[in-house]
Amino acid sequence: MARSRTRAPARAARPVALVTGAAKGVGRAIALHLLDAGWCVTAFDLPKTRLAQQFRGWARSSATIEGDAADEDIVREAVRLALERFGRLDAVVASADIQLRRPLRRLTLDDWHRVLDTNLTSTFLLAREAQRALRAAKGAIVTVASSRALMSEPNTESYAASKGGLVALTHALAISLGPDVRVNCVSPGWVVTKDYNKLKRRDHLQHPAGRVGRPQDVAETVAFLLDREKSGFITGANVTVDGGMSRKMTYME
Repeated sequence: MARSRTRAPARAARPVALVTGAAKGVGRAIALHLLDAGWCVTAFDLPKTRLAQQFRGWARSSATIEGDAADEDIVREAVRLALERFGRLDAVVASADIQLRRPLRRLTLDDWHRVLDTNLTSTFLLAREAQRALRAAKGAIVTVASSRALMSEPNTESYAASKGGLVALTHALAISLGPDVRVNCVSPGWVVTKDYNKLKRRDHLQHPAGRVGRPQDVAETVAFLLDREKSGFITGANVTVDGGMSRKMTYME
């Protein structure tokens, strides 16, 4: 486990978020979007993901911690770091995520546990550890699931189960932690994190919205759901960000 050492004032005047899966893709986009919007962010991801280097330009408003988000002790340390560094915790964004595509006959129990631990159990651990600070801040949790919670491709049993579990965990937490803490879920569809310009025209046109998703689409939705003034009457919801694909009826010709 590695954590940044930069010191800051005892209590930040700005809101503070803890973001898992912050080293790349959607998680990184969320962390950077919040920083740009004036938040302080504790970025959390696996070892050897170069978190400290990635967020070096935000030294005064960020902290980093490397470790497994499914490890109870490291989750506890991550919450402690956020509170020590900034003096408060207003939001948790659970975006740690892995996917294994394996035929069912080859999906081992270890594979199953690895995906569910990373995608689902880590969120439970974060919510449990952060709840006291979030209650004090009248804060919010946003989980990042997937449209695969509601629809599937072949050989994605562990991923679909973990994301479906996140949707259910979200509304359970919303009831348990309300009214102090709002808890919502964002379910992205096809979001391309690199080489966006290499997509084909048909990739975009199959979406009712006319294009494939970008990480920023998810980040902006997360930021909206964290804002009590803008979304204070929304809790327990699952917001699908998929360009309309899950509402599109498709038949074979």
